[in-house]
Amino acid sequence: MPGVFNLSVDEAVKEVREAHSLGVLSVILFGLPQKKDEIATGAWANDGIVQQAARAIKREVPDAILMGDVCLCEYMSHGHCGIVEAAPQSLGAAVASPPAATTEYEIVNDATLELLARTSVSLARAGIDIIAPSDMMDGRVAAIRKGLDEAGLANTPILSYAAKFASGFYGPFREAADSAPQFGDRRSYQMDGANIREAMREIELDLEEGADMIMVKPAMPYLDVIAAARERFDVPLAAYQVSGEYAMIEAAARNNWIDRERVMMESLLSIRRAGASIILTYYAKEAARLLG
Repeated sequence: MPGVFNLSVDEAVKEVREAHSLGVLSVILFGLPQKKDEIATGAWANDGIVQQAARAIKREVPDAILMGDVCLCEYMSHGHCGIVEAAPQSLGAAVASPPAATTEYEIVNDATLELLARTSVSLARAGIDIIAPSDMMDGRVAAIRKGLDEAGLANTPILSYAAKFASGFYGPFREAADSAPQFGDRRSYQMDGANIREAMREIELDLEEGADMIMVKPAMPYLDVIAAARERFDVPLAAYQVSGEYAMIEAAARNNWIDRERVMMESLLSIRRAGASIILTYYAKEAARLLG
């Protein structure tokens, strides 16, 4: 993605400081660990890369609002968002080696919840202000809420990726984060792009489990979902303009097919018009400059 980079901790501090000076008061952190394994150790370790970055940013830019993406795919050796077992092993088993690409497999939902809750507590203790689970495991908001409350972090809000679709628009991010599945795909736990009624049910369930805010991802291909969620749910609503959306605008602009700034702002306006009160976008700094 042009202009978007993986950053070391010191460079991330500089990035947040610059964004903050432009009026972008909130950022979301994703981590790329040095080593990956089958239990996503880097996600919940006290010295994990996001934990290190959160502490460093809070020291230098204490007023910055930090959101922490809670998913395990970037930390798993196989690239899936949960613990993987070869089928038909017991769902109650704890951790197993990932199956070969030719083997039938299953994502072990309930065992994954423990790791998601552990990750959330670790991030909140490191200085993350808002926990943002994006894994799409069933029951993860309730598990995270319980984990945070038991750790004395009851005031830490949850921004749930409540309607995250199994989309082709994630490609550039997955390449940058080295998080593409090594086998299979994520359609068994991410949502069917054809089913808006399922999206409404998923949002409702996450709110019942304790989510404080909800998010639709991707944004522009799912403006109707954003609008339907805005009409139905009276909570802060976020939308994520994902890497593929960004990359398409950038590619078209580089070929002189579109006016880059105009289309960038029009794309953000469309998301806001659909009903999003929060927009996650790679254009945040540029949009802030133009709006300022």
